[in-house]
Amino acid sequence: MDILFLGTSAGGPTRQRNVTGLALLPDQGSEWYLVDCGEATQHQILHTSLSIHGLQAIFITHVHGDHCYGLPGLLASAAMHGRKTPLHIIAPAGIQHWLQVTHAMSESFLPYELVFTDVENMDAWHDHAVNVSAIKLSHRVPSHAYRFSEKHTEAVLDTAKLQAEGVPAGPLWGRLKKGEDVIHEGKKLISHDYLHQPYPLRSIIVGGDNDAPGLLQEASQQAHVLVHEATYTEEVAEKVGARVQHCSAAAVASFAATAALPNLVLTHFSARYQHDSERSPFIGDIETEARAHYQGNLFLAEDFARFRLDKTGVLSRIA
Repeated sequence: MDILFLGTSAGGPTRQRNVTGLALLPDQGSEWYLVDCGEATQHQILHTSLSIHGLQAIFITHVHGDHCYGLPGLLASAAMHGRKTPLHIIAPAGIQHWLQVTHAMSESFLPYELVFTDVENMDAWHDHAVNVSAIKLSHRVPSHAYRFSEKHTEAVLDTAKLQAEGVPAGPLWGRLKKGEDVIHEGKKLISHDYLHQPYPLRSIIVGGDNDAPGLLQEASQQAHVLVHEATYTEEVAEKVGARVQHCSAAAVASFAATAALPNLVLTHFSARYQHDSERSPFIGDIETEARAHYQGNLFLAEDFARFRLDKTGVLSRIA
């Protein structure tokens, strides 16, 4: 499973970072999922190998513009590029009404169906590849995190067991591997008895804006990756004051350590953080603060950074 960041800035874009957007890609095929769609997300997609035809679903964490203002343009462009297949949108209920009004006002007629799911009333969403659950967070407006759990991995055939039972290698092994039950010397062999999953199913949590990471405690059990905002360091958050309602690097890192999350990716950085180490505040301050509280596998997201969660649950950045 890969995570590809399309935007990592909070509130507004900078010269280095667009506003929030993230693509999640399963191991096989060209299908993918989009979490949040800030302004100009469709421009960011043009700089990747992602195809709008492979997009299966869009998940919106909350209604603030830096997380959803790119939706009307993306949907219209998908229409112009000939998309015909339905597209799922999982989002706060207001998003559906907003898009309907926008499309009517602009006379945008989509040649494909939009299938809406209200996240506030969603038990779960799934397709053939993933199960997705939503977790309520704490922000100025209702905000959610989404936990993506893969449905299955390729099963491994227990060849040692088959050999011990005298089942010769050949077509029977292949049929068992495909999930078929077979007959050998008058005995029915149940495929399930000879298959096992060598690795646990992987789970990734992608959070929206949130000033209370502890709300993710239950969802974080057996999760492999948490992608969460770290808009400020504690020092800057104190200067911003009561209107923060965002998470500091220290707060989310402390939570990740307590929850024993093996991989943590920080994103959604305030535009005030500079990439020049000679200027203050410096983006490296966020990493320094997080590392003081979390000893696991830590990354700071960048636009177009791509990360791979391997089958053993280890996250690494790839070219």
